[in-house]
Amino acid sequence: MPNSLTNQTSPYLLQHANSPVDWHPWSQFALGLAKEKSKPILLSIGYSTCHWCHSMETESFENPRIADIMNELFVCIKVDREERPDLDKIYQSAHQILTQRPGGWPLTIALTPNGHAPFFAGTYFPPEPQLNLPGFGDLLKKMAHHFTANYEEMEEYHHSFGSALSQLNPQPTKADLPDSGAVLMSAAGQLESRFDSEFGGFGDAPKFPHPSQLSLLLAQHHKQHTSTHAGDEDGETVSLSMLTQTMKNMARGGLYDQVGGGFFRYSVDKKWCIPHFGKMLYDNAQLLGLYCDLYQTTGDPEYADTALGIAVVYPEVCNLAFYCSFAISFGGVNVESEAKAGFSGFSIEC
Repeated sequence: MPNSLTNQTSPYLLQHANSPVDWHPWSQFALGLAKEKSKPILLSIGYSTCHWCHSMETESFENPRIADIMNELFVCIKVDREERPDLDKIYQSAHQILTQRPGGWPLTIALTPNGHAPFFAGTYFPPEPQLNLPGFGDLLKKMAHHFTANYEEMEEYHHSFGSALSQLNPQPTKADLPDSGAVLMSAAGQLESRFDSEFGGFGDAPKFPHPSQLSLLLAQHHKQHTSTHAGDEDGETVSLSMLTQTMKNMARGGLYDQVGGGFFRYSVDKKWCIPHFGKMLYDNAQLLGLYCDLYQTTGDPEYADTALGIAVVYPEVCNLAFYCSFAISFGGVNVESEAKAGFSGFSIEC
């Protein structure tokens, strides 16, 4: 039976329009409904090409038993993070505050009806307990019970949440703003402290390409090169060394689509070998420019070849509409959701 998402324009919300869950978009009506019924809000944030979002949809949201629990105990709100990045930023920060670790998608948040303060935060949950994760149906009941048992405290909770959020993201004054060169040097130093000297990239698996961090290294190289190697085109800085090792390993491994061109979302291993299927076009757009810049900086044709491989992937679709990502499925089935069962065939959903 169609729910309140049927008139939305977001592809992600429309994917849930015929769900047995009584989903609402983020709106004054939905927020008012929660307040009127004194029900907690179950907020689910995702995007159309997120494989764990699809997994949770098919495993839990389309499960009649779990949908009945959601409809009975919560006012359920679905948000597309690409449509409402402002809400995603707020509640990703909330996840970090509550769990002391980064969030992700799907983002699963339980909110108070007054003040919309989170009292539970998580990401993906399976329908039944597995891999040290609780079953989603049981978890929903525990969240609702916690809300009811602590209702009076919950009414004031939004004040403390607002204070914690402001401390996590303080607004600097003009006097607090440091010199831009010092900021660049400090950021590059932080990246250097996390650099994987064997395979490139930063930290351990999973590894994301993070174009903005790589661009920062190139900017730092040019700044250092200008000040210390005037007239020396061959001078290589630590920043450039980290950048070239990372970008070559990215392009030579499975993160790069060796058949179709372009980069996948991230690598599940630290060697850049095993990709998480799905391509974020805004990542590829930034990487295209970055590989071109690196070719101009170094003259190494490998970077030009990689840039060309990105550029030739998307012309046919990009002249039809605005795309932000590709979801990869095999045999019409989302890759990651069914990876354990094997797969055959190939299709791309846009």
